[in-house]
Amino acid sequence: MVSTLTTPMVIENVIQSKMRGRVIYQSHLMSTDASKLTYIKPFNDPSGKGYQRPVDSKRCKDIATYLSRGEDALFTPILMNAAGQWEFTPYDNFRPSFGRLICKGKASLMDGQHRLGGIRLYHTETQAEISIPFLAFHFLDNDEEIELFNTINTKAKGIGTSLSKYLHRHSDELSWIATEMLTRVESPFYDIGSIIGKRTNGRHITLQNLIKTLTLLTKEVDFKPNSKDEKLLVALHYYNCIRDHFPEEWSNYKGYRLTHIVCLDAFSIAGSVLLKRILSDNKNQIDYSTVNKAVNRITKIDWSVAGPLKYLKGISGSKTLASDLVKEMLPE
Repeated sequence: MVSTLTTPMVIENVIQSKMRGRVIYQSHLMSTDASKLTYIKPFNDPSGKGYQRPVDSKRCKDIATYLSRGEDALFTPILMNAAGQWEFTPYDNFRPSFGRLICKGKASLMDGQHRLGGIRLYHTETQAEISIPFLAFHFLDNDEEIELFNTINTKAKGIGTSLSKYLHRHSDELSWIATEMLTRVESPFYDIGSIIGKRTNGRHITLQNLIKTLTLLTKEVDFKPNSKDEKLLVALHYYNCIRDHFPEEWSNYKGYRLTHIVCLDAFSIAGSVLLKRILSDNKNQIDYSTVNKAVNRITKIDWSVAGPLKYLKGISGSKTLASDLVKEMLPE
């Protein structure tokens, strides 16, 4: 863990304050200076005081790609421990908390190694400098630093895939369709779905689950360009037909497997076959009466949790069930 600098470095426009009695500094670094002023304490350091995981090159590459979006690519400050090697000097007596830092040694990078890795990669590819915001503790001992790192990486929780998809609903077609199907009162998923991805009693289908099953329903079907509204109407009609044909099975999650993900995916795979057949026969016009008739032909499948579908799992199970559904929906 090399923390020394051959010559001191200066950081301007620094705000000094306190967090729970600890002196902290806030400002920004240019990307080339950040590489010179920080170091990592790897988990396997001989001192026994390391804690950082190896850098994931894919995450760094993803961040570099994200940064290529330009001014829209925002990111959070990195977190450092200066370990007493940075000295703050105010610009004047009227602004005692605003001044410069004289950095006589490197700071330990506590949070942000993938951000810095992505920034370095982006700089290498583009030669563009990026201003990096930071928060640095004036001094934490090794144990305090490790404890804070552990808290950051074990207590904090990500927003989850479903909520992330919801936030991108205006730029992603299937995220928008799935969101509409969870929020429209006329949708069969209105009372059983969760946008934020947290399953609760009665809400067992997440936004991400629905996006996946909609992908299976639509990916093989040749819809018209820019047809998200049409896809939404088709999906609403199809799943409403299923709900109306099996009202008890749809509403009783604990007693029947109909709305378990493996079975919904099976219906979506079978629905894709059905829609392709309809569009082929009707020259890109959806005949909703044909959808109704196809779903109403399904009579032989036992959806109870203790029935033959009890051990059905995964995409292979969905494909097996879909094959049986197609045979009933589209008899030769």
